Amino acid sequence: MASQPSPPSGVAEAARQGLEGLRGRDLLSSADLSAAETRALLLLAADLKSGRRQIHLGGKTLGLIFSKSSTRTRVSFTVAMTRLGGQTLDLNPQVTQVGRGEPVADTARVLSRYVDALAIRTFAQSELEEYAHWASIPVINALTDLEHPCQALADYLTLAECFGRTGDGGLQLDALKGLTLSYLGDGNNVAHSLMLCGALLGVNVRIGCPLGFEPDAGVLERSRQLAAASGATVEVVHEPVATVHGAHALYTDVWASMGQEDEKAERERAFSGWCLDEALIAEADSRAIVLHCLPAYRGLEISAGAIEGSSSRVFDQAENRLHAQQALLAALLSPECAPPTP
Repeated sequence: MASQPSPPSGVAEAARQGLEGLRGRDLLSSADLSAAETRALLLLAADLKSGRRQIHLGGKTLGLIFSKSSTRTRVSFTVAMTRLGGQTLDLNPQVTQVGRGEPVADTARVLSRYVDALAIRTFAQSELEEYAHWASIPVINALTDLEHPCQALADYLTLAECFGRTGDGGLQLDALKGLTLSYLGDGNNVAHSLMLCGALLGVNVRIGCPLGFEPDAGVLERSRQLAAASGATVEVVHEPVATVHGAHALYTDVWASMGQEDEKAERERAFSGWCLDEALIAEADSRAIVLHCLPAYRGLEISAGAIEGSSSRVFDQAENRLHAQQALLAALLSPECAPPTP
């Protein structure tokens, strides 16, 4: 199937220039991308989603190494690679030597001879970084305890669709600047990537959490540095109504992430009063949308009315994991997104 490039336009040219330097790179953190690259990926995702552009990877293979369970990440990466004409190989640690203690250095170098990219979902960011150090192919962060950059791309694609849609179905990403995304919950990996990616795009990010559950201090500082360059703000508050007041997007996540199951009861007590419900939605901007990266526990971090209500874009957001990751894979692997030959 022949690739069908987008017709020339100012937006298409900006997207092309933003994608030029991504081929062959790793994505370990949202901060690995520049503002221009982040914008270009969102524009490409919108074009792939609408069918305005098609990219074919010519039979390339993506390897998945998932030490954590997954529904959306696993399925969206697999379908994204299929739509690009490639294939996905599930390298489950339970059925490979990865799960028997083979050194990461050996695994990464061997797999680099077999597949064209690796998407890794694991606990420690340091393990992901070790894979990237030894691999000679792109390594993608499919979730660690520190960050979830692919989720953030899908989240801001959803925000852009709601606030920056153009008459021809495209996106006007400048419409994101000055919007406020408020996140209620644990200062976890999702919160970290939301701060970093939002700062790059000029979105004000407000993290609301109980005392003791703040985001990582280093990530917060890096986010504020990026926000200063884009004219945005990143702040942390400790009261639910103050978190959501006037916001354009209200976002929450589970209170106990994978690996924190033993803390579930303690965290539920600590987060009492932080449920994203209709009363909190009423404190936000009248156009505010509701987001959740799923899985969701109705009655805990989000009410049934909030996730099923007219403001909810949760399932659009889940779909956009597919389109954002398809754009990312195309940018990392397709010659079409590479710099032109001198």
